[in-house]
Amino acid sequence: MANAQQMANAIRALAMDAVQQANSGHPGAPMGMADMAVALWGRHLKHNPTNPQWMDRDRFVLSNGHASMLLYALLHLTGYDLPLQELKNFRQLHSKTAGHPEHGITPGVETTTGPLGQGLTNAVGFALAEKLLAAEFNREGHAIVDHHTYVFLGDGCLMEGISHEAVGLAGAWKLNKLIALYDDNGISIDGQVAPWFIDNTPQRFAACGWNVIDAVDGHDVEAVAAAIGQAKASVDKPTLIVCKTAIGQGSPNRAGTAKAHGEPLGAEEINLTRAALGWSHEPFAIPESVYADWDAKAAGQAAETEWTLRFAAYEAAYPELAFELSRRMAGDLPRHFAQVAVDTVVAAHTKAETVASRKASQIALEAFTAQLPELLGGSADLTGSNLTNTKSTPALRMQASGAVARTEDGQVGRHINYGVREFGMAAIMNGIALHGGFIPYGGTFLTFSDYSRNAIRMAALMKQRVIHVFTHDSIGLGEDGPTHQSIEHAASLRLIPGLDVWRPADTAETAVAWSVALSNRNKPTALLLSRQNLPYAPKKDLGDISRGAYILSEPKDIGLKKRAQAVIIATGSEVQLALAAQKLLAVRKIAVRVVSMPSTTAFDREDVKYKQLVLPAGLPRIAVEMGVTDFWWKYGCAAVVGIDTYGESAPAGVLFKHFGFTAENVADTVRAVIGAARRKTAR
Repeated sequence: MANAQQMANAIRALAMDAVQQANSGHPGAPMGMADMAVALWGRHLKHNPTNPQWMDRDRFVLSNGHASMLLYALLHLTGYDLPLQELKNFRQLHSKTAGHPEHGITPGVETTTGPLGQGLTNAVGFALAEKLLAAEFNREGHAIVDHHTYVFLGDGCLMEGISHEAVGLAGAWKLNKLIALYDDNGISIDGQVAPWFIDNTPQRFAACGWNVIDAVDGHDVEAVAAAIGQAKASVDKPTLIVCKTAIGQGSPNRAGTAKAHGEPLGAEEINLTRAALGWSHEPFAIPESVYADWDAKAAGQAAETEWTLRFAAYEAAYPELAFELSRRMAGDLPRHFAQVAVDTVVAAHTKAETVASRKASQIALEAFTAQLPELLGGSADLTGSNLTNTKSTPALRMQASGAVARTEDGQVGRHINYGVREFGMAAIMNGIALHGGFIPYGGTFLTFSDYSRNAIRMAALMKQRVIHVFTHDSIGLGEDGPTHQSIEHAASLRLIPGLDVWRPADTAETAVAWSVALSNRNKPTALLLSRQNLPYAPKKDLGDISRGAYILSEPKDIGLKKRAQAVIIATGSEVQLALAAQKLLAVRKIAVRVVSMPSTTAFDREDVKYKQLVLPAGLPRIAVEMGVTDFWWKYGCAAVVGIDTYGESAPAGVLFKHFGFTAENVADTVRAVIGAARRKTAR
């Protein structure tokens, strides 16, 4: 190839020019990693700028997402649909060059990065998805799924605790097609990291089962390219390449200092840098010869064409496999999914079992995992509690050779033991979903959603179909006490834009929640499930459950021929309290409607007409949920039976009485609300 130094300097120039024009950004990391980028993108990366979604492309993740101008420069220079004007609009409103890379906004960006450590963890998910799809679909002479995942990362990514979770799992899974290039420049915002970051990173990775290539000169393109070639030869380990670099490389006065990290270099320093680099071109001006050196369109089209021919041969030999792989990579559910969903919900309604909603979830999963091979489950060391495993999802295991282990009947494992790694599990699931081919779901206790919250938020931001199974959803878990009892978590999750939250009351609602979650191809879902058994709530109609809230019981349904005087809104395990309170009130000739609201987020999307049908104006509303009360006032409630303190350690039944979660207290609350309304009317 032509002048590698000029190719790297083009990245440096674009980075410092864009940051300077925006008067905001991080020029140092792109300048320091420019030579690494030339080695990877110029010598090894398999991609097609004219088709960023080509199935068998290599995946590239910029985990240190503040270095976004590195990625934007690469996408522009190699020929993606990212014109120079977008680089000039860096960090500006509605541009395709946001402050940190955003998936779905900029062509070629595989995942949204910025929260450090999560990009590395997403990359583990990418690499795992590739490995599992290859094991499932490739046949002798037909390596249809065969690509690498590359990730650039920095000191900050390694300081974040999630990196430990990701690195450990990548080693355990022997993800040999995962190659991480560590920008070892020793600088973070506060300066030299040595006083607070003394980890022996190579030894740490080696201890976790990684192949480590240490002390590579990150400014020597040939040395980095050779290290990548060596890493690609690994058959049983992921690889870390430690690239020694200087942040802000090329800047006479800022290189190697924290001043290069998060602020423009300034006009004077940029001029000095141009001179030092021998880059005499105006801001944002790239010579045609450099564009020609970087242009990857022809090579990318040739690589994809060659793969397309191989896929055609594969399709001829294995038409069913080819169809299934294409369907799953497109994110389409099987054609018979709608019928499977209906059958699952109707079966739950017909059996009317009294089980915990976590068990109801497993019952639904038995049906769905049997029919959807793309469902890839798991749990953070709580499989027996979360009940995320089924007969169709054998445990995922790896052989000593690095190959995916198979069951006696040749199946690849579909249930992952993530270990006690909630955050890592959530971010890995994001990577799996982004890669395509699987719908990931994973379980832990609801209170531990705090650990994984930022990854849940990222799934919502990226509109990814990821399903979180959260069990032990209230003080109903009993003796484990307040450390494990969720109080604010349901309300907190409902605040995340784009996240569907379901807290079902019985087997039918749980089956509906799962069917909706699987259909939500553009949003993640959180299922909040009980530890304790819940009686089935009789229903006249199943059709409105998916709307998030529905009329479960009217006064006439329990023999009271009066119009409702109030509405009790309940979720999850508290629906049974609402129904019991309705009967207690009926003895006193007080008529109430019971509304089950398994998903406030789904109900909030409904039109006004339906909302008014379920919650009529003029009827006092009383909400019942074992969680903080603040959330419920938005529905115009006159009272909320909730809990605004932490829980206690005691048997569940004792706690329910202690905190007022009894039918009698709910009935008394309704009577007080109706009485207050009458007195107000009388005045």
